[in-house]
Amino acid sequence: MPDAALRLTELLEQLLGAPVPVRVRAWDGSESGPPGTPTLVVRNRRALRRLLFKPGELGLARAWVAGDLTVEGDLYTALGLLSGLIWERGEDARGLAGTLRDPQARAAALGLVKLAGPPLPPAPPPEEVRRPGHLHTRRSDKRAISHHYDVGNDFYELVLGPSMVYSCAYWPAPEPGATLEQAQHDKLELICRKLDLKPGQRLLDVGCGWGSMAIHAAREHGVSVVGVTLSQEQAVYARKRVADEGLTDRVEIRVQDYRDVADGPYDAISSIGMAEHVGAARYLEYANDLYALLKPGGRLLNHQIGRRPQRDESAYHVDEFIDAYVFPDGELAPIGTTVTQLERAGFEVRDVESIREHYALTLRRWVANLEANWARAVQLTSPGRARVWRLYMAASALAFERNRIGVNQVLAVRTPESGDSGMPLRARTWGTPGG
Repeated sequence: MPDAALRLTELLEQLLGAPVPVRVRAWDGSESGPPGTPTLVVRNRRALRRLLFKPGELGLARAWVAGDLTVEGDLYTALGLLSGLIWERGEDARGLAGTLRDPQARAAALGLVKLAGPPLPPAPPPEEVRRPGHLHTRRSDKRAISHHYDVGNDFYELVLGPSMVYSCAYWPAPEPGATLEQAQHDKLELICRKLDLKPGQRLLDVGCGWGSMAIHAAREHGVSVVGVTLSQEQAVYARKRVADEGLTDRVEIRVQDYRDVADGPYDAISSIGMAEHVGAARYLEYANDLYALLKPGGRLLNHQIGRRPQRDESAYHVDEFIDAYVFPDGELAPIGTTVTQLERAGFEVRDVESIREHYALTLRRWVANLEANWARAVQLTSPGRARVWRLYMAASALAFERNRIGVNQVLAVRTPESGDSGMPLRARTWGTPGG
C-alpha cells in the first residue's frame, strides 16, 4: 500500500471514534496526522498484529518493547497526547468487543486486519514476565523482586546516579539547580528525622535496596542497622558499600524475607518503596509483622506509592504493562486503605505527608540519565529492557504530575498502653534532632 500511514490513521479514527492526536509514520515511509506533534513510528506490520491480538495497553507495550513501535520527538508530549486514547480510555479486549458491535467500527477492525497482513500472533518479547503459581508467596515474591532488581547494578548506576536510591527524592523549592544526589540525601535525612534516630538505637530497613538508607542512618545518626532485601545482586552491592564506608560493625545486609526477621525488637523501622510489592491480601500481615518487630514507643516510616480510590474497588486491576514488564505482582492501594491497615495492626498513625510532585521530578531525572547513557544501558541489559525502563519512567512521571498516582510518607508509632507516643506536640519540625 503506497500510503499506509493515511490508511492506518483513517482506520484507527474510525475504530476509536476520535482523531489520532499525533503524527504517524508507517513502514513504507508515508506520514499522516497533525504536523508539529511527535511522530508515532510504526516500523512494520507486526506492530499492528500485536495490537490486534492484544488490544489496548499490553499490545502497545509489546510493540514498543520489541522495537516495532517508537516515538520521534518529545516522549512526554506523545504520551500526554495519547493518554486519552489509551490509559484514560482503558480500552482492552473486553471493551473492544463492545465497540465492535457497531458496524462502522467492525469494518475498521477488518480493515486493520487486512492492513496488518497474515494473521499470526507474534510471540511476546523475551522481557515479558511469565510466572505460574500463586501471588505473594515467599517464592513468588522473591522471583518478582529478582525480575525487577536483578537487572544489573551497573544499569541502575546509570539511571539512579551515585546515590543509588530507587525511590522518590525530596526536592527543595524552587527545584531548578538542585541535584538528584542532594535531593536523595535530603529524603534519607528527612526519614531519619521523622524516626527520631539516636546513637545506639537499632533500625530495621525493610527492602533496603543498595544500602543507601542503612549507610546514611548509621553514618549520620550512629544507629545499628539491619537491612533486608530479596535481591542477591542488591545485597552484594550494598555489602561492598558498607565495607567501603567502614560501617561493617554497625550495618548488616541480609538476603531475607521481612516475614522471617526474628531478632526484634527494633527502635525504628523504615520501609521505603517496598510495600507496593506486598499486595492487598497480605498487607495486614505485613503491618502486623512490622508492629511485632517494634518495641513499644518505636516508630515506623512507611514510604509508599498510592493510587486514587475507585468507586468500585473490586474493579481495580493491576496495570498490564507494569505487571508484565516492570513490577510483577505489584499492587497499589489508596492512602486511606494503607492508613486503615496500619491502624488495624495496632499502630497509631501520627503524620501523613504527600510528596507526589517530588516523584515526577525524580522520574524525569532518571529518564534524562537513561537517555544520556542510552548506548551503555542497551549494552548492559538489552534493547528491549532499556525501552521498558524509558517508557515506564516517562509514563509514571506523567501519572504523578496528573494526580493519577501519588506517594506518601506515613509515620506511625507503636504507642504503649500508657498513651505516651513520644511524639512532639508539633510534629512537622523535622529539621532539628528529636523534633
